[in-house]
Amino acid sequence: MRTRVVVLGAGFGGLELTTILSDAFGNAVEIVLIDKNDAFVFGFSKLDVMFGRQMPVEARHPYRDIVKPGVRFLQSTVRSIDPKARRVVADDETFEADILVVALGADLDPAATSGLVGGGNEFYSVAGAFGLRDLLPRFERGPVIIGVTGKSFKCPPAPSETALLLHDYLVDRGRREATEISVVMPFGTPIPPSPDTSQAILAAFADRGIRFVKDSLVKALDPRRKVAVLSDGTEMPYELFLGVPVHRVPQVVVESGLAADAYGWVPVNKKTLETNFPGVYAVGDVNGVGTAKAGVFAEGAARVVAAGIIAQLRGGPSPEAYKGDGSCYVEFGHGQVGKVHVDFLSGPKPVGTFHGASEALVAEKAHFGSSRLQRWFGQTPS
Repeated sequence: MRTRVVVLGAGFGGLELTTILSDAFGNAVEIVLIDKNDAFVFGFSKLDVMFGRQMPVEARHPYRDIVKPGVRFLQSTVRSIDPKARRVVADDETFEADILVVALGADLDPAATSGLVGGGNEFYSVAGAFGLRDLLPRFERGPVIIGVTGKSFKCPPAPSETALLLHDYLVDRGRREATEISVVMPFGTPIPPSPDTSQAILAAFADRGIRFVKDSLVKALDPRRKVAVLSDGTEMPYELFLGVPVHRVPQVVVESGLAADAYGWVPVNKKTLETNFPGVYAVGDVNGVGTAKAGVFAEGAARVVAAGIIAQLRGGPSPEAYKGDGSCYVEFGHGQVGKVHVDFLSGPKPVGTFHGASEALVAEKAHFGSSRLQRWFGQTPS
């Protein structure tokens, strides 16, 4: 009997893990990759589509294109997880795993913020971002709020990137002078681990007349009065609201006992990413390892888990511990991209290093995307 590795979720973590294991073992190991979606979309591609820089079809990379030795992709919803037995029930099949990797990410809950559904817009889901592509051309004037509604959310630079790209979008259409842009975030600075990155973003905001409202969450919207209510009771008027929804642990993970509750991310060994259940790992946004919730950190964690699985099946020394570091690209508008590298786990506190915005980093970001597509889907890099 071949060893069966079941991977739940085909984001950065799931795709990187299955690629490494397929390269290492080929058909000698059975790898089942399960995701409810039919295609992969980079997080940054959502903004590209939203602001008309990319067509929706160009941003979608169908999972059916994955053809790798030993890997079977199944589009299905995971209905239950028994981590003790390593048993997974999906829509049409039940799997008994020798090794189980949970990489289901974080679920978005717009309904958790009163008034957001129906009274505002969210741009963190694929559907939400793609829908805004059609809505933004109809927006002509008034205040815009880009508001975070929960303390823990994916890709911390994204709200700031959205403000800067929206500025360019409105300038290009001659509408910027008729609008105001505000960013509401729960942090004191845009990127707390990196003062230099935060300073650069705040300078870009000041240059473009974008308001940064720090240490605040949007707790509710009043669509009738067109105001957002902040965590301290302050009200801000809006004509267009672009929200970052509350993030939760997927309910199926909560029900499995892997997480304490809907806000308690799955606890893991910070060095190996193994959960409290032997042979069960949690990779990416779903875990509580202490890094930012972003694809690059899920990818790094997947490499550590893959190395551990390879060592287990082949014999050999344990791999190096997960370092919790990675680089995120930051859109500054004006055709320039910056980069911040953050080390979350090596020292007593996270430390970030900033690389200033440049056209060269635009090309580097494009290569980052194309190289992943080549690794995961076999697409020729541009």
